[in-house]
Amino acid sequence: MIARRGDAELKAAGGRGAIAANGKPVESVWDFPRPPHVERVDWRIRVVHGGEVVVDAPTAVRVLETSQAPAYYIAEDYVRTAYLRTSLRRTHCEWKGPASYADVVIGDRVAVDACWTYPEPTPRFADIAGCWGFYAQAVDECWVDNERVDPNEGDFYGGWITANVTGPFKGAAGTMFW
Repeated sequence: MIARRGDAELKAAGGRGAIAANGKPVESVWDFPRPPHVERVDWRIRVVHGGEVVVDAPTAVRVLETSQAPAYYIAEDYVRTAYLRTSLRRTHCEWKGPASYADVVIGDRVAVDACWTYPEPTPRFADIAGCWGFYAQAVDECWVDNERVDPNEGDFYGGWITANVTGPFKGAAGTMFW
């Protein structure tokens, strides 16, 4: 049998069906679909920067895509938008459509292009319309329930790595063409 990318990491975490230390089922990013899938989760999501809580939400939507750590999208009702400053950055996702970015500004602490939103995503991704995603590598802290997440390597993907998600993850140097 030919080993598949991510099999060793999944096995080391206990395999499919195992429960990780955070109480969630172990999942491999190599089992995530392409095109991506949208999933609602009833997990508490928090973002902290400069000592201030920017997000505290009882639920979120996560986008699962092959090779990438899940990106979490939070309804604007749970985002302290007074801390966001619209930036000029714009990107376009082949699946989700055009994205707009914002800086997170807490006093003199500025996290440039630290979050993004899809104001009018493609129909398949309507559940994330107007929601905000945050780069864990740009702000001080991101949390899923009571677990502080590890940021995705690199500066392109906004995935959040938790104890139940296994890689290897796209985003680090040398992974562009996976």
